[in-house]
Amino acid sequence: MSMMDKLKNMLKGHEGHVGKGVDKAGDYVDKRTQGQYSGQVDTAQERLKDQLGRDPEQRREPPPPT
Repeated sequence: MSMMDKLKNMLKGHEGHVGKGVDKAGDYVDKRTQGQYSGQVDTAQERLKDQLGRDPEQRREPPPPT
């Protein structure tokens, strides 16, 4: 069993807390780097949330067609 599988099992049912933690960590990095890497940080946050589980209320919906 890989480390990521162990983390997923431990965090199951707490997706909302995971999302908040990932957001808080990303905000800290943005603050420390003065927003220089905000695009990369946002991408990393989204990927990490996808990997560890996303809060059902915060599932990313595709943008509506214009």
